[in-house]
Amino acid sequence: MQIQVNDTTLELVQGDITEMETDAIVNAANEQLAHGGGVAGVISRRGGPVIQQESTAWVRQHGRVPTGSAAITSGGNLKARYVIHAVGPVYDGTPRSAELLAAAVQSALRLADEHGLKSIALPAISTGIFGYPMEEAAAVMLRAAIEYLEGETGLKRVVFCLYGRRAFEVFVTELEALRL
Repeated sequence: MQIQVNDTTLELVQGDITEMETDAIVNAANEQLAHGGGVAGVISRRGGPVIQQESTAWVRQHGRVPTGSAAITSGGNLKARYVIHAVGPVYDGTPRSAELLAAAVQSALRLADEHGLKSIALPAISTGIFGYPMEEAAAVMLRAAIEYLEGETGLKRVVFCLYGRRAFEVFVTELEALRL
């Protein structure tokens, strides 16, 4: 499923984010950029040790990546040239969770723009071990992306690459609701 937001195509696909042929993929990261499990672990394993090495160097140089913000490394052996590590919140049910998740999405998109990238793929950030309910996350993430794309951007393609049928269907339902 896809929609047009100004000059950018926003797409929903079901698949493996490590296989995306976009300029960057987004990693659902933690503040220390320690890529052990979940999406982060898969990205790090498939991209090779350079992703963790660059992440460790980034944290050593800049300090932890605050929740709601993002950092960038190379994509190592991935098809994507870059990995943008967006730190989403641990879900606590407060409005602050939504604010931080939206900020993480927009930080990732902004970082892609700052690096002159044209395409980016994002997973369902914070919906794994961080416990964010899929329906709420989908609504927040899609709204944040659309809001960002309504402004000035060089991005031509933004893909939400969703792992599993349920995640994909939830995002489709939320995007249809936003378009009404």
